[in-house]
Amino acid sequence: MVKIKATYDGHLRTTATHIPSSNTLFTDAPTDNHGKGEAFSPTDLIATSTLTCMMTSMGIVAQNNDIAMGKLSGEIEKMMTPAPRRIARLQVELVFEGHNLSDTDKGLLENAALSCPVTRSLHPDVIVNLKFRYE
Repeated sequence: MVKIKATYDGHLRTTATHIPSSNTLFTDAPTDNHGKGEAFSPTDLIATSTLTCMMTSMGIVAQNNDIAMGKLSGEIEKMMTPAPRRIARLQVELVFEGHNLSDTDKGLLENAALSCPVTRSLHPDVIVNLKFRYE
């Protein structure tokens, strides 16, 4: 169990603190929803969490199976619906560079990404398009 505390700082901004580490992050409403867009929005954090959870899950599988992934990077794009606002789609691309992955390794890593805890926690209406690129 992890505790996070947050304060509303006014002007559609918040400060959140991860209690175990004392790390903080800020959110700001996006410009298309009355904010200044000067920090991650709450829905940006969902997108970020999805991407980094996929990468972390693949890292765990790689570590547990002695798989050398090479360099892994990724991008995610979040698309919102009009009112009522919600995340409609997440477009994800994960790129492996400098790897020597077998088809079996790729399958294990791809399955890890698809079944990460954040992805499994998203509402079923959120479309997640995931592309793997091996260079």
